[in-house]
Parts: sequence; structure tokens; C-alpha cells
Amino acid sequence: MIVLILIASVLLASISIIQFKNEAKEYHQERLERNENSVKEHINYVLSTTTYPLNSANLSLIFKDKIHELAHIHNAEINIYGLDGKLLKSSKESFSVDIVAPPIPKYILKLVRSSIEKRYVDIKTIDGKKNRSAFSQIKDHKFKPLGILNLPYVEDDGYYENELKSFLIRLGQVYAFMLIIAFAVAYFLSSYITKSLKTISDKLSGTSLNQKNEKIVLEANSKEINLLINAYNGMVDKLEKSAIKLAQSEREEAWREMAKQVAHEIKNPLTPMRLTVQSFQRKFDPNDANVKQKMNDYSETLIQQIDTMSAVASAFSNFASMPAQQNETLNVVAVVELAMDIFNEDYIEFQSDSPEIISKIDRTQLIRIITNLAKNAIQSIPEQQEKKSVVLRIHKAANNVLITVTDNGIGIQLKDIDRIFEPKFTTKSSGMGLGLGIIKNIIENYKGTITFETEYGKGTTFTVSLPIINT
Repeated sequence: MIVLILIASVLLASISIIQFKNEAKEYHQERLERNENSVKEHINYVLSTTTYPLNSANLSLIFKDKIHELAHIHNAEINIYGLDGKLLKSSKESFSVDIVAPPIPKYILKLVRSSIEKRYVDIKTIDGKKNRSAFSQIKDHKFKPLGILNLPYVEDDGYYENELKSFLIRLGQVYAFMLIIAFAVAYFLSSYITKSLKTISDKLSGTSLNQKNEKIVLEANSKEINLLINAYNGMVDKLEKSAIKLAQSEREEAWREMAKQVAHEIKNPLTPMRLTVQSFQRKFDPNDANVKQKMNDYSETLIQQIDTMSAVASAFSNFASMPAQQNETLNVVAVVELAMDIFNEDYIEFQSDSPEIISKIDRTQLIRIITNLAKNAIQSIPEQQEKKSVVLRIHKAANNVLITVTDNGIGIQLKDIDRIFEPKFTTKSSGMGLGLGIIKNIIENYKGTITFETEYGKGTTFTVSLPIINT
């Protein structure tokens, strides 16, 4: 709207300037014609009453005294030329019949003679002012040319320029007032509109597939904004349905993956158990002198495989369950140091910036996190490596406790980095790869994070950040 007002003001000012210039041009043109007609009527009267014969030679005598009277009456400069263009008489006091005075240019004489009205107006700009000079034939009563009348006229645009200046000032004041009103209206309109848009923007920024999204309860005066609100509310309904379907799909996929992993891990001990039973059936001899020893060996083999299956079941049970948080007030540093005491490796080092970091946290789950990370760090270092190092450091940062476990083991290959927290992924030759998945589950239940930095062949650093639940 403001731009339109500015464009309109510029156009109106431009049109006004052009209009004033055209009016000034028409005014000067009409004024010169009126003066010229009046002077010619007076000249014709003088010619009709003179006693001199009417010819070009007598014009200077006829108007010897009359020319000044004419100039005074009509308030104009009057020059009378012969048909050859030479000046005969002028109302200027400095001129008489002066042969040195410049004659009428030949092209003007030609234009006067060739025109229908026997008249020509020469326009020139001198010293920044426009000068009009009218040339027309003086005729006797029989319309025979006697000479040429010249009326110089200097255009004075002072009046029109003052009027134009006053008009532009008034126009500027009007449009300045309109601009102020437009700015005020635009401000209030934009504030009203952006208030509704900000509400919509806040809702959009907080929209997530993983939460219950609220609809916008707002009735705006703008039809477009109401359409946007209705579109958002419709999107929330669709998003909720999609979230339910996605959650169901993820649960089904998780159970399928879990079933595959359980089946795989259980089949591993079942195979040797089957082979053992089959071998026992073929070779069993009740009369064998070593039958008792063979029965013991057979039983121990089956018990080992049963224990393996039990460990598999326990591991999957622990992973599937969401550990309940039994928070208690404790010294995090002391609990972590105590958890490290179960490891006998002399290359393990414990560091803490403070002897005491008090928080409310589940002791068992904290110990589980520490032991799992420390065990993984130890197992990542090859047996044949000479210099071994595992450093566990704990310190407080703002409202978080940071625990870092650094080893100089083999590190993690680039192709395995994105899969390190997958439930059934492991880089070790034994185990089911559930450890990091379990502790990640625990940490995220506490609204914490676990990250790592690694360089293959040089080692890995895991960093756990847990928020401190103040007492």
C-alpha cells in the first residue's frame, strides 16, 4: 500500500508539472496572439487615416511618431521592417532607422511569405529565458504587403513557477500525511496478522511425530489464515494417525528382529546338544567299564549348553525390559570408583576433578553403565599389545555429570561407526552385541546422551552425559 501511494504521488507530481508547463505555453502563445491582433488593428487604423501614400518607402514616415504611441498603449516593443527584412522603425529609443541594425533572417522572411496566415513565430532561449518573436505582414486595404510587423515577447513563467511550487508543497504535505496514516494502518494490520502467524509458527516448530500435538484453537479475521489453521489442524490429525501406524510398525519390526536374534542364539547351543545326544545313543554300552565317566561327560556337555541358552534368555530379557529408576542420593564419584574396583588390570586409571558429585541416581544402573564401558574398553585392546591404557575420567559440567572412558585399543572401523549401538551388532568374536544397546537405553531414560570418538588403530573415547537430579 505504501509503495502504491509513493508511485501515485510521483505520477501525480509528474502529470502536474507537465500540465503546468502546457498551460504556461498556451498562455504565452495566446497572449502574444492577442497583443499582435490588437497592434495590427491599431496599425490598420493608422494606415487608413494617414495622408501619406501607402507604400513600403513611406512606412517609416507614417509611424515616425505613432510607433511610440502604439508601444505605450499596448505596452509592447514594436519593430517595423521592410519587405526586404531591413529595420524601418522601432519603438526602442536607441533605434531609429539604422542601417546597421540586423535585418530579419532570410529563412524567417521565406517562412512568413510561404505560410497561409503570412505569419511566423520564432522561439529562442536566451540567458535561460524563452523568447518568442512574432513576424507578420502589414497590408494595405487592398491586402497588398507593405512591410513586416515584429513583436518581441519574453516569457515570464514566474507566476506559474510559484503556483507549481505551492502545488507541489501542498501535494507533498498531503501525501506525507497519507504515508503516516498508511504506516500506522500497516503497523496495526501487520501486528494483528503476525500475532496469528506467530501462534501458528510456534505450533509448527513444536510439532513432532514422537509426541501428542495440540491443535490451534484460534479464529482469525483473515480467511487465508483460517485456511492455514484448518490445514494445520488437519495435518495434526493425519500425523497422529501416522504416528500410531508407525509405532505399531516399529513394534512389529522390533519383535521380528528380536525373534530372529533369539532363534539364532538358541540354535547355536542346540546343535552341539543334538550331536552329543546322537553320539551318546550310538556309543552307549551299559556294560562299559567307564560308563559312569562317560555319563558325567555327557551331563556336563548338556549343562554347559543349557547354561548358554539361559544366558541368552537373560540377556534378551534384560534388553527388552525398561529398567525402573530407583533414584537415591549418592556420591557419583564414589560409586564409579567402586565399580572400577572389580577390574584387576593394572593399566586402568581413574581420574576425577572433584572428590564428590552429589546427585540422585540409580546406583545399579550407574554401575551397569560403567562396568559395560570399561569391559568393552579392555576387550578392545589386543592381548599381544605391549602398551595398554584405559582411562576413566569423571567431572561436572553445568548441570551434567560427564563420564569419559578412553582406551588405546584397535578403535572402530569407519564402516561400523553407524551401527555401533544396534542391539545385535558386535565387533567382537563372542557375545551377542546387546551391551551398548542396553546402556544406551538406560542413559536415554535419564534424558542423557552417549557419544564416541574413534580412530581406527589408535583407540576410542566414549562420553556419557547424564543430567544431575539435584536433591
